[in-house]
Amino acid sequence: MADKKSPASGWPLIKGDFISGDANSPVAVVTMGSHLDEKGLCDAGAALCGSCKTENLGLEKVIANVIANPNIRFVLFCGTEVKGHLSGQTFGALHKNGVKEGRVVGAEGAIPFIENLTDAHIKRFQEQVEVVNIMESEDLGAIKAKMNELKGRDPGAFAGEPVVVEVKEAAGGAEVGAAAANPQFLEIEKRLDKIEKKIEFVDAEVAQRVGRKIGRDIGILYGLMAGVIVFIMLLFLFQKLMTMV
Repeated sequence: MADKKSPASGWPLIKGDFISGDANSPVAVVTMGSHLDEKGLCDAGAALCGSCKTENLGLEKVIANVIANPNIRFVLFCGTEVKGHLSGQTFGALHKNGVKEGRVVGAEGAIPFIENLTDAHIKRFQEQVEVVNIMESEDLGAIKAKMNELKGRDPGAFAGEPVVVEVKEAAGGAEVGAAAANPQFLEIEKRLDKIEKKIEFVDAEVAQRVGRKIGRDIGILYGLMAGVIVFIMLLFLFQKLMTMV
């Protein structure tokens, strides 16, 4: 059996849109923009499971909880990408490239600024875990199968001790630091939310239009088929009559 360590007292230390499971599990599951059966995935053996909708504070919360528990050696990305924020892409970029001058290197999200994590915290995260990406999958069977595969590869607890990080939030849960202090970032955030809602509306409208068009085309096809069948039947009857004359 792989060696295990006790996580930081009170783990998970940072509260967020996720639930905790087996603290000895080597796998944390991040569903990005999707809300899946988090409890079911924790019951299946995840240490943590939940969404991550923002490319700044959301990432920081997940990372803070991961490095506070040396038993977590894999972070499994699944679920759908978050429009505008691109938290999944940003998360992968952070693990691969780190942060420069407070910004995640290679991130494509709108405001990928890290305020609560130091370079040492990020390096610890990079060294402690392997990122496994099956983004866009919401199939619970596939996610559980990948979890079981990773648990089978459990190398044991990371050599370092638990790291405690304080992730600060302003009143009401708002983000602090550059992303919150600068009104331009807040305006960008508001615009992103509006754009996301418009995209969701357009997606729904397009789906309805496509559905109506498909329904209309199927109706036309059925009409043509019925016409062809009637024509064939009339032709058959005509031939029968001709043979009887």
